Amino acid sequence: MTSEEIKDALKQVKYPGFSRDIVSFGLVRAAAFVDGTAKVSLALTTSDPKIPLHLKQEIEKCLRALPGVRATVIDVAVTPAKPAAGGANLGGNASAPKTIKYAVAIASGKGGVGKSTFAVNLACALAQLLTAQGRPGRVGLMDCDIYGPSVPLMIGLDGRPLVEGDNLLPMEKNGVKVMSMGFLVDDNTPVVWRGPMIMKTIQQFVQNVKWGELDILIVDLPPGTGDAQLSLVQTLPLDGAVLVTTPQPAATNVARKGGLMFQKVNVPLLGVAENMSYFLDPSGQKHALFGEGGGKKTADSLGTVLLGQVPLIPEIRAGGDAGQPVVVSAPDSVAGKIFRDIGDTLLAQLARKTAPAIV
Repeated sequence: MTSEEIKDALKQVKYPGFSRDIVSFGLVRAAAFVDGTAKVSLALTTSDPKIPLHLKQEIEKCLRALPGVRATVIDVAVTPAKPAAGGANLGGNASAPKTIKYAVAIASGKGGVGKSTFAVNLACALAQLLTAQGRPGRVGLMDCDIYGPSVPLMIGLDGRPLVEGDNLLPMEKNGVKVMSMGFLVDDNTPVVWRGPMIMKTIQQFVQNVKWGELDILIVDLPPGTGDAQLSLVQTLPLDGAVLVTTPQPAATNVARKGGLMFQKVNVPLLGVAENMSYFLDPSGQKHALFGEGGGKKTADSLGTVLLGQVPLIPEIRAGGDAGQPVVVSAPDSVAGKIFRDIGDTLLAQLARKTAPAIV
Protein backbone atom coordinates (compact mmCIF):
# COMPACT_ATOMS: atom_id res chain seq x y z
CA MET A 1 0.00 0.00 0.00
CA THR A 2 1.38 3.42 -0.97
CA SER A 3 1.17 6.73 0.84
CA GLU A 4 -1.09 8.05 -1.93
CA GLU A 5 -3.52 5.18 -1.37
CA ILE A 6 -3.64 6.02 2.32
CA LYS A 7 -4.29 9.69 1.54
CA ASP A 8 -7.05 8.73 -0.88
CA ALA A 9 -8.69 6.76 1.91
CA LEU A 10 -8.35 9.69 4.32
CA LYS A 11 -10.47 11.82 1.98
CA GLN A 12 -13.41 10.17 3.74
CA VAL A 13 -12.50 12.01 6.95
CA LYS A 14 -14.20 15.41 7.14
CA TYR A 15 -13.00 18.30 9.26
CA PRO A 16 -15.58 18.89 12.04
CA GLY A 17 -18.21 21.39 10.94
CA PHE A 18 -17.24 21.24 7.26
CA SER A 19 -18.20 19.11 4.29
CA ARG A 20 -14.57 19.17 3.20
CA ASP A 21 -11.96 16.49 3.95
CA ILE A 22 -8.69 16.77 5.84
CA VAL A 23 -6.58 15.96 2.77
CA SER A 24 -7.93 18.80 0.60
CA PHE A 25 -7.49 21.13 3.59
CA GLY A 26 -3.77 20.27 3.55
CA LEU A 27 -3.76 18.92 7.09
CA VAL A 28 -2.14 15.55 6.26
CA ARG A 29 1.60 16.15 6.38
CA ALA A 30 2.76 12.54 5.82
CA ALA A 31 1.41 9.04 5.26
CA ALA A 32 3.21 5.69 5.06
CA PHE A 33 2.64 1.95 5.27
CA VAL A 34 5.34 -0.24 6.86
CA ASP A 35 4.99 -3.93 7.78
CA GLY A 36 1.23 -3.77 8.23
CA THR A 37 1.30 -0.47 10.11
CA ALA A 38 -0.32 2.64 8.61
CA LYS A 39 1.37 5.81 9.79
CA VAL A 40 -0.22 9.26 9.42
CA SER A 41 1.01 12.67 10.53
CA LEU A 42 -1.32 15.71 10.85
CA ALA A 43 -0.70 19.37 11.66
CA LEU A 44 -3.59 21.45 13.06
CA THR A 45 -4.07 24.93 14.39
CA THR A 46 -6.97 25.00 16.81
CA SER A 47 -7.87 25.98 20.37
CA ASP A 48 -10.60 23.33 20.61
CA PRO A 49 -9.20 20.19 22.33
CA LYS A 50 -12.09 18.09 21.00
CA ILE A 51 -11.04 18.47 17.36
CA PRO A 52 -7.69 16.59 17.48
CA LEU A 53 -9.31 13.78 19.47
CA HIS A 54 -12.24 13.54 17.06
CA LEU A 55 -9.97 13.48 14.01
CA LYS A 56 -7.70 10.86 15.55
CA GLN A 57 -10.68 8.58 16.17
CA GLU A 58 -12.04 9.07 12.64
CA ILE A 59 -8.62 8.44 11.06
CA GLU A 60 -8.18 5.31 13.16
CA LYS A 61 -11.56 4.02 12.00
CA CYS A 62 -10.74 4.82 8.36
CA LEU A 63 -7.31 3.17 8.42
CA ARG A 64 -8.51 0.03 10.22
CA ALA A 65 -10.98 -0.55 7.38
CA LEU A 66 -8.15 -0.80 4.83
CA PRO A 67 -7.03 -4.29 3.78
CA GLY A 68 -3.72 -5.36 5.26
CA VAL A 69 -3.65 -2.74 8.03
CA ARG A 70 -2.93 -4.48 11.35
CA ALA A 71 -1.84 -1.42 13.36
CA THR A 72 -1.88 2.36 13.15
CA VAL A 73 0.33 5.21 14.31
CA ILE A 74 -1.39 8.60 14.20
CA ASP A 75 0.60 11.69 15.13
CA VAL A 76 -1.37 14.93 15.50
CA ALA A 77 0.71 18.09 16.02
CA VAL A 78 -1.46 20.88 17.41
CA THR A 79 -0.56 24.56 17.39
CA PRO A 80 -2.86 26.57 19.68
CA ALA A 81 -4.85 29.22 17.82
CA LYS A 82 -4.23 32.76 19.07
CA PRO A 83 -7.30 34.04 20.95
CA ALA A 84 -6.97 37.48 19.36
CA ALA A 85 -7.30 36.15 15.85
CA GLY A 86 -10.84 36.28 14.55
CA GLY A 87 -10.43 33.44 12.07
CA ALA A 88 -10.23 29.70 12.60
CA ASN A 89 -6.98 28.59 10.97
CA LEU A 90 -7.29 24.91 10.22
CA GLY A 91 -3.94 23.95 8.83
CA GLY A 92 -1.28 25.97 10.57
CA ASN A 93 -0.01 27.56 7.33
CA ALA A 94 -1.31 31.05 7.88
CA SER A 95 1.17 33.89 7.68
CA ALA A 96 -0.98 36.99 7.42
CA PRO A 97 0.91 40.29 7.10
CA LYS A 98 1.47 41.91 10.48
CA THR A 99 1.01 45.31 8.82
CA ILE A 100 -2.76 44.78 8.49
CA LYS A 101 -4.58 45.98 11.60
CA TYR A 102 -8.07 44.68 10.76
CA ALA A 103 -9.35 42.29 8.08
CA VAL A 104 -13.07 42.24 7.34
CA ALA A 105 -14.86 39.93 4.89
CA ILE A 106 -17.84 41.12 2.86
CA ALA A 107 -20.06 38.13 2.10
CA SER A 108 -23.54 37.44 0.82
CA GLY A 109 -24.17 33.73 0.44
CA LYS A 110 -26.29 34.53 -2.61
CA GLY A 111 -25.17 36.17 -5.84
CA GLY A 112 -26.87 39.19 -7.39
CA VAL A 113 -27.38 41.23 -4.22
CA GLY A 114 -24.78 43.89 -5.06
CA LYS A 115 -22.08 42.66 -2.69
CA SER A 116 -19.12 43.84 -4.80
CA THR A 117 -20.77 47.24 -5.36
CA PHE A 118 -21.22 47.47 -1.61
CA ALA A 119 -17.61 46.41 -0.93
CA VAL A 120 -16.16 48.98 -3.36
CA ASN A 121 -18.23 51.85 -1.98
CA LEU A 122 -17.54 50.81 1.62
CA ALA A 123 -13.78 50.71 0.95
CA CYS A 124 -13.90 54.18 -0.61
CA ALA A 125 -16.00 55.47 2.30
CA LEU A 126 -13.49 54.07 4.80
CA ALA A 127 -10.65 55.72 2.86
CA GLN A 128 -12.46 59.07 3.10
CA LEU A 129 -13.03 58.64 6.85
CA LEU A 130 -9.43 57.67 7.57
CA THR A 131 -8.04 60.43 5.35
CA ALA A 132 -10.11 62.93 7.35
CA GLN A 133 -8.39 61.53 10.45
CA GLY A 134 -4.99 62.12 8.88
CA ARG A 135 -4.45 58.47 7.87
CA PRO A 136 -4.54 58.36 4.04
CA GLY A 137 -3.74 55.23 2.05
CA ARG A 138 -4.60 52.87 4.90
CA VAL A 139 -7.45 50.92 3.25
CA GLY A 140 -7.04 47.77 1.15
CA LEU A 141 -9.58 45.92 -0.99
CA MET A 142 -8.90 42.29 -1.89
CA ASP A 143 -11.19 40.90 -4.59
CA CYS A 144 -11.49 37.15 -3.95
CA ASP A 145 -14.13 36.54 -6.60
CA ILE A 146 -11.79 34.44 -8.72
CA TYR A 147 -14.34 33.43 -11.36
CA GLY A 148 -16.03 36.79 -11.92
CA PRO A 149 -13.88 39.65 -10.60
CA SER A 150 -15.81 42.93 -10.98
CA VAL A 151 -13.94 45.19 -8.54
CA PRO A 152 -11.50 46.59 -11.18
CA LEU A 153 -14.39 47.82 -13.33
CA MET A 154 -16.32 49.27 -10.40
CA ILE A 155 -13.41 51.17 -8.89
CA GLY A 156 -12.02 52.31 -12.26
CA LEU A 157 -8.73 50.40 -12.52
CA ASP A 158 -7.16 48.40 -15.33
CA GLY A 159 -3.71 47.26 -16.39
CA ARG A 160 -1.29 44.97 -14.55
CA PRO A 161 0.17 45.34 -11.06
CA LEU A 162 3.91 45.93 -10.71
CA VAL A 163 6.20 43.28 -9.26
CA GLU A 164 8.74 43.99 -6.54
CA GLY A 165 10.94 41.00 -5.78
CA ASP A 166 8.61 38.11 -4.97
CA ASN A 167 5.65 40.40 -4.28
CA LEU A 168 2.93 42.08 -6.29
CA LEU A 169 2.27 45.75 -5.63
CA PRO A 170 -1.46 46.52 -5.29
CA MET A 171 -2.92 49.10 -7.64
CA GLU A 172 -4.47 52.19 -6.06
CA LYS A 173 -7.50 54.37 -6.70
CA ASN A 174 -9.54 56.73 -4.52
CA GLY A 175 -7.20 56.11 -1.59
CA VAL A 176 -7.80 52.34 -1.73
CA LYS A 177 -5.12 49.72 -2.46
CA VAL A 178 -6.64 47.01 -4.66
CA MET A 179 -5.71 43.48 -5.73
CA SER A 180 -7.91 41.36 -7.98
CA MET A 181 -7.71 38.39 -10.31
CA GLY A 182 -9.13 40.84 -12.87
CA PHE A 183 -5.68 42.47 -13.05
CA LEU A 184 -3.97 39.17 -13.81
CA VAL A 185 -6.10 37.58 -16.55
CA ASP A 186 -7.28 38.78 -19.93
CA ASP A 187 -10.88 39.98 -20.17
CA ASN A 188 -11.66 37.22 -22.66
CA THR A 189 -10.06 34.43 -20.62
CA PRO A 190 -12.42 32.49 -18.34
CA VAL A 191 -10.94 31.19 -15.10
CA VAL A 192 -11.61 27.44 -15.03
CA TRP A 193 -9.97 26.28 -11.82
CA ARG A 194 -10.48 23.63 -9.18
CA GLY A 195 -10.43 24.22 -5.44
CA PRO A 196 -6.69 23.86 -4.70
CA MET A 197 -5.84 26.53 -7.32
CA ILE A 198 -8.33 28.92 -5.73
CA MET A 199 -6.80 28.27 -2.32
CA LYS A 200 -3.30 28.99 -3.63
CA THR A 201 -4.38 32.25 -5.29
CA ILE A 202 -6.05 33.55 -2.15
CA GLN A 203 -3.00 32.61 -0.09
CA GLN A 204 -0.82 34.57 -2.52
CA PHE A 205 -3.14 37.58 -2.39
CA VAL A 206 -2.66 37.60 1.38
CA GLN A 207 1.00 36.68 1.66
CA ASN A 208 2.60 37.84 -1.61
CA VAL A 209 1.00 41.24 -2.09
CA LYS A 210 2.86 44.17 -0.57
CA TRP A 211 -0.13 45.78 1.14
CA GLY A 212 1.98 48.01 3.37
CA GLU A 213 0.52 49.50 6.55
CA LEU A 214 -3.27 49.16 6.50
CA ASP A 215 -5.83 50.10 9.10
CA ILE A 216 -8.36 47.84 7.39
CA LEU A 217 -8.40 45.29 4.58
CA ILE A 218 -11.82 44.73 3.00
CA VAL A 219 -12.12 41.25 1.46
CA ASP A 220 -14.80 40.87 -1.20
CA LEU A 221 -15.82 37.20 -1.21
CA PRO A 222 -17.65 35.41 -4.00
CA PRO A 223 -21.14 34.08 -3.24
CA GLY A 224 -21.49 30.77 -1.41
CA THR A 225 -19.65 28.88 1.32
CA GLY A 226 -17.08 27.01 -0.75
CA ASP A 227 -13.36 26.95 -1.48
CA ALA A 228 -12.72 30.71 -1.45
CA GLN A 229 -14.41 31.22 1.92
CA LEU A 230 -12.69 28.27 3.56
CA SER A 231 -9.31 29.23 2.07
CA LEU A 232 -9.65 32.70 3.48
CA VAL A 233 -10.34 31.67 7.07
CA GLN A 234 -7.45 29.22 6.73
CA THR A 235 -5.04 31.91 5.53
CA LEU A 236 -6.06 35.25 7.02
CA PRO A 237 -7.26 35.72 10.60
CA LEU A 238 -10.46 37.72 10.10
CA ASP A 239 -11.59 40.30 12.63
CA GLY A 240 -15.15 40.08 11.40
CA ALA A 241 -17.56 39.67 8.53
CA VAL A 242 -20.38 41.78 7.08
CA LEU A 243 -23.31 40.06 5.36
CA VAL A 244 -24.93 41.82 2.40
CA THR A 245 -28.51 40.91 1.50
CA THR A 246 -31.56 42.33 -0.23
CA PRO A 247 -34.83 42.42 1.73
CA GLN A 248 -36.67 39.44 0.20
CA PRO A 249 -36.55 35.91 1.70
CA ALA A 250 -34.85 34.47 -1.43
CA ALA A 251 -31.76 36.46 -0.41
CA THR A 252 -32.06 36.61 3.38
CA ASN A 253 -32.44 32.85 3.80
CA VAL A 254 -29.14 32.26 1.99
CA ALA A 255 -27.42 35.16 3.77
CA ARG A 256 -28.35 33.60 7.09
CA LYS A 257 -26.60 30.36 6.07
CA GLY A 258 -23.51 32.39 5.20
CA GLY A 259 -23.65 33.98 8.62
CA LEU A 260 -23.87 30.58 10.30
CA MET A 261 -20.77 29.49 8.37
CA PHE A 262 -18.75 32.38 9.78
CA GLN A 263 -19.98 31.63 13.29
CA LYS A 264 -18.96 27.99 12.85
CA VAL A 265 -15.37 29.03 12.08
CA ASN A 266 -15.29 31.61 14.89
CA VAL A 267 -15.38 34.74 12.72
CA PRO A 268 -17.42 37.46 14.48
CA LEU A 269 -20.36 38.90 12.57
CA LEU A 270 -20.05 42.68 12.58
CA GLY A 271 -23.50 43.17 11.09
CA VAL A 272 -25.88 42.89 8.16
CA ALA A 273 -26.20 45.48 5.39
CA GLU A 274 -29.48 45.59 3.49
CA ASN A 275 -28.77 46.52 -0.12
CA MET A 276 -31.42 47.64 -2.65
CA SER A 277 -33.48 48.26 0.46
CA TYR A 278 -35.95 50.60 -1.21
CA PHE A 279 -36.35 52.56 -4.44
CA LEU A 280 -36.07 56.29 -3.93
CA ASP A 281 -38.02 58.15 -6.61
CA PRO A 282 -37.25 61.73 -7.76
CA SER A 283 -39.80 63.15 -5.30
CA GLY A 284 -38.06 61.45 -2.38
CA GLN A 285 -40.71 58.78 -1.85
CA LYS A 286 -39.57 55.31 -0.80
CA HIS A 287 -40.91 52.21 -2.53
CA ALA A 288 -40.21 48.74 -1.08
CA LEU A 289 -39.73 46.88 -4.36
CA PHE A 290 -38.20 43.80 -2.76
CA GLY A 291 -40.20 43.74 0.46
CA GLU A 292 -39.30 45.13 3.87
CA GLY A 293 -37.54 44.06 7.03
CA GLY A 294 -35.44 41.22 5.64
CA GLY A 295 -32.11 42.70 6.70
CA LYS A 296 -33.26 43.39 10.27
CA LYS A 297 -34.79 39.93 10.55
CA THR A 298 -31.54 38.32 9.34
CA ALA A 299 -29.46 40.36 11.78
CA ASP A 300 -31.74 39.46 14.68
CA SER A 301 -31.65 35.75 13.84
CA LEU A 302 -27.84 35.80 13.85
CA GLY A 303 -27.54 37.91 17.00
CA THR A 304 -25.94 40.86 15.23
CA VAL A 305 -26.96 44.37 14.12
CA LEU A 306 -28.37 45.96 10.98
CA LEU A 307 -25.59 48.29 9.84
CA GLY A 308 -27.65 50.25 7.33
CA GLN A 309 -30.08 50.20 4.42
CA VAL A 310 -28.67 51.17 1.03
CA PRO A 311 -31.31 52.48 -1.43
CA LEU A 312 -31.85 51.23 -4.96
CA ILE A 313 -30.94 54.28 -7.04
CA PRO A 314 -29.56 54.60 -10.59
CA GLU A 315 -26.51 56.57 -9.44
CA ILE A 316 -25.06 53.57 -7.60
CA ARG A 317 -25.35 51.31 -10.65
CA ALA A 318 -24.10 54.00 -13.03
CA GLY A 319 -21.11 54.73 -10.79
CA GLY A 320 -20.11 51.06 -10.76
CA ASP A 321 -20.34 50.77 -14.55
CA ALA A 322 -18.31 53.95 -15.04
CA GLY A 323 -15.64 53.13 -12.46
CA GLN A 324 -16.72 56.08 -10.29
CA PRO A 325 -18.21 54.79 -7.02
CA VAL A 326 -21.09 56.95 -5.82
CA VAL A 327 -19.24 57.60 -2.55
CA VAL A 328 -16.57 59.36 -4.64
CA SER A 329 -18.67 60.94 -7.41
CA ALA A 330 -21.46 62.13 -5.08
CA PRO A 331 -20.14 62.02 -1.50
CA ASP A 332 -22.97 64.16 -0.15
CA SER A 333 -25.72 62.06 -1.74
CA VAL A 334 -28.04 59.88 0.33
CA ALA A 335 -26.06 56.77 -0.67
CA GLY A 336 -22.71 58.44 0.00
CA LYS A 337 -23.74 59.36 3.52
CA ILE A 338 -25.14 55.88 4.21
CA PHE A 339 -21.89 54.18 3.15
CA ARG A 340 -19.85 56.54 5.33
CA ASP A 341 -22.18 55.92 8.29
CA ILE A 342 -21.70 52.16 7.85
CA GLY A 343 -17.94 52.64 7.60
CA ASP A 344 -17.91 54.78 10.73
CA THR A 345 -19.88 52.13 12.62
CA LEU A 346 -17.51 49.38 11.49
CA LEU A 347 -14.40 51.29 12.58
CA ALA A 348 -15.97 51.95 15.97
CA GLN A 349 -16.91 48.27 16.36
CA LEU A 350 -13.40 47.10 15.49
CA ALA A 351 -11.83 49.61 17.85
CA ARG A 352 -14.05 48.38 20.70
CA LYS A 353 -13.25 44.76 19.83
CA THR A 354 -9.52 45.27 20.35
CA ALA A 355 -9.67 47.82 23.17
CA PRO A 356 -8.06 46.64 26.42
CA ALA A 357 -10.52 45.56 29.12
CA ILE A 358 -11.01 47.95 32.01
CA VAL A 359 -10.81 46.07 35.30
